Amino acid sequence: MLTEPEPELRSAMSWYVVVTLVVFAIGAVYVGGVFYSRWHSNRVIQADAADAERQHDSKVFDAMGGDRFDILGFYANPAILNRGDSTTLCYSVSNAKSVTLEPQSNAVWPAFERCVSVTPNKTTTYTLTATDAAGNTKTKTVEVDVK
Repeated sequence: MLTEPEPELRSAMSWYVVVTLVVFAIGAVYVGGVFYSRWHSNRVIQADAADAERQHDSKVFDAMGGDRFDILGFYANPAILNRGDSTTLCYSVSNAKSVTLEPQSNAVWPAFERCVSVTPNKTTTYTLTATDAAGNTKTKTVEVDVK
């Protein structure tokens, strides 16, 4: 008695395994594609954000004087006052190594924005002198009118 193998059962099982593997492979490719596309989108967003930050930093750097040596501003607030009152002298310099204020009131140093308080007894002209690392100087003056 010869027994015949059951080809339909074996081929049905093989077919089920193959279909399962194909479905699993398609699912794995889909999930991998989703993760990759999200990763790639995040990289693009990060690169755009970094570029925008670099552009903003460049604008701020230029607004703060950039590479040039300069006195960006020097003013008194208020510029007119009564005898015995105080005023604030504010200055802004870029790329200065040292700053002096005449007549001397308080200690001053190079800064993008710095204010010092003064109490002049009479109308006074204040002179701000900035010096860079190469020894070049720039000067600006402001007058405080005392009534």
